[in-house]
Amino acid sequence: MWIQKTLHLSPRPRGFHLISDEILAQLPEIAQLRVGLLHLFIQHTSAALTLNENADPTVRQDFESHFNHMVPENQPWYRHTDEGPDDMPAHLKASILGPSLSIPLSDGRPALGTWQGIYLCEHRNHGGSRRLVATAQGEA
Repeated sequence: MWIQKTLHLSPRPRGFHLISDEILAQLPEIAQLRVGLLHLFIQHTSAALTLNENADPTVRQDFESHFNHMVPENQPWYRHTDEGPDDMPAHLKASILGPSLSIPLSDGRPALGTWQGIYLCEHRNHGGSRRLVATAQGEA
């Protein structure tokens, strides 16, 4: 069985945001899959997806601090600057983290670890709404 649909995420400020519940609310169809794989792909070049700690919000704050230190704004070697000082660093951060995740499905749910959650990594100050393509494949 194959399922594919476009998911819409509400706009968020710059930072690392848990979106597991928002994704699952838009994918009731995966409850039919006993075993399978969920692939998530973000259709943007200045935001990314990753999996990490879902309990302590300071982890997400530390991610933001680390990436801002690792990929600073307003560098003299940036040429792509027409869309603001946060744009080129956003493209770099998104490339480092990547646009997609593959998550096993077990008994109709993502088989995430106890402390794992799906993050939207919003690298723009005002990124707007974001689109994901979700593709699930599995046995009913």
